[in-house]
Amino acid sequence: MKSLSLIFTVFLFISCTTESKKKSNVREQTSETIAEKKPETDINKTKRKAGEALQFCKSKNFNTDFCILIDMSLHSGVKRFFIWDFKANSISKQYLVGHGCGSNSWSEDDSKDQPKFSNEDGSHLSALGKYKLEGRGYSDWGIHVKYLMHGLEESNNNALKRFIVFHSWNLMSDDEVFPEGSPEGWGCPTISNNAMKEIDPMLQQSNKPVLMWIYN
Repeated sequence: MKSLSLIFTVFLFISCTTESKKKSNVREQTSETIAEKKPETDINKTKRKAGEALQFCKSKNFNTDFCILIDMSLHSGVKRFFIWDFKANSISKQYLVGHGCGSNSWSEDDSKDQPKFSNEDGSHLSALGKYKLEGRGYSDWGIHVKYLMHGLEESNNNALKRFIVFHSWNLMSDDEVFPEGSPEGWGCPTISNNAMKEIDPMLQQSNKPVLMWIYN
């Protein structure tokens, strides 16, 4: 009788332990799912920015067919670089884009969801604000094409002095890499080679400067 009682006690202990582990695993899986939920583009925010961008482009005699919007509030592992079609009032293309590493390691993704920004030379950080894309040249990176970025605000008016340009980079992916981030450089907005192959003809064919707006 004592033997049966002991067996029952051991069985009950094992059952409770197993059930407790199952519940713990479920909680851990749920936490991971919540923590790694991929952020999505706030289309209403993007439309508001696009509306402001259109008015700016009209006032400055910029291209009013399209502009480039970069939402740095999004994780760098998701597509946050938007080609905005003013005529269709929608995003026509979107890509990954890298930002500056600052004091972190070059080409890593240490600030993938918390980038810092600066207009200071040597900061290795990206700068927020509106830019005029004008001046196509040779780049040592990617497909060897770059566009000069003329900073139009106090927050980014050192771009040319800092050699901040728009170019592609072999390390940039065509596809989203979340929860990993995009590799970080020294402040230039970098995209994949295939992305630049699509955007370069658009910029070349534009008879007017194109607006690139980097915001947070």
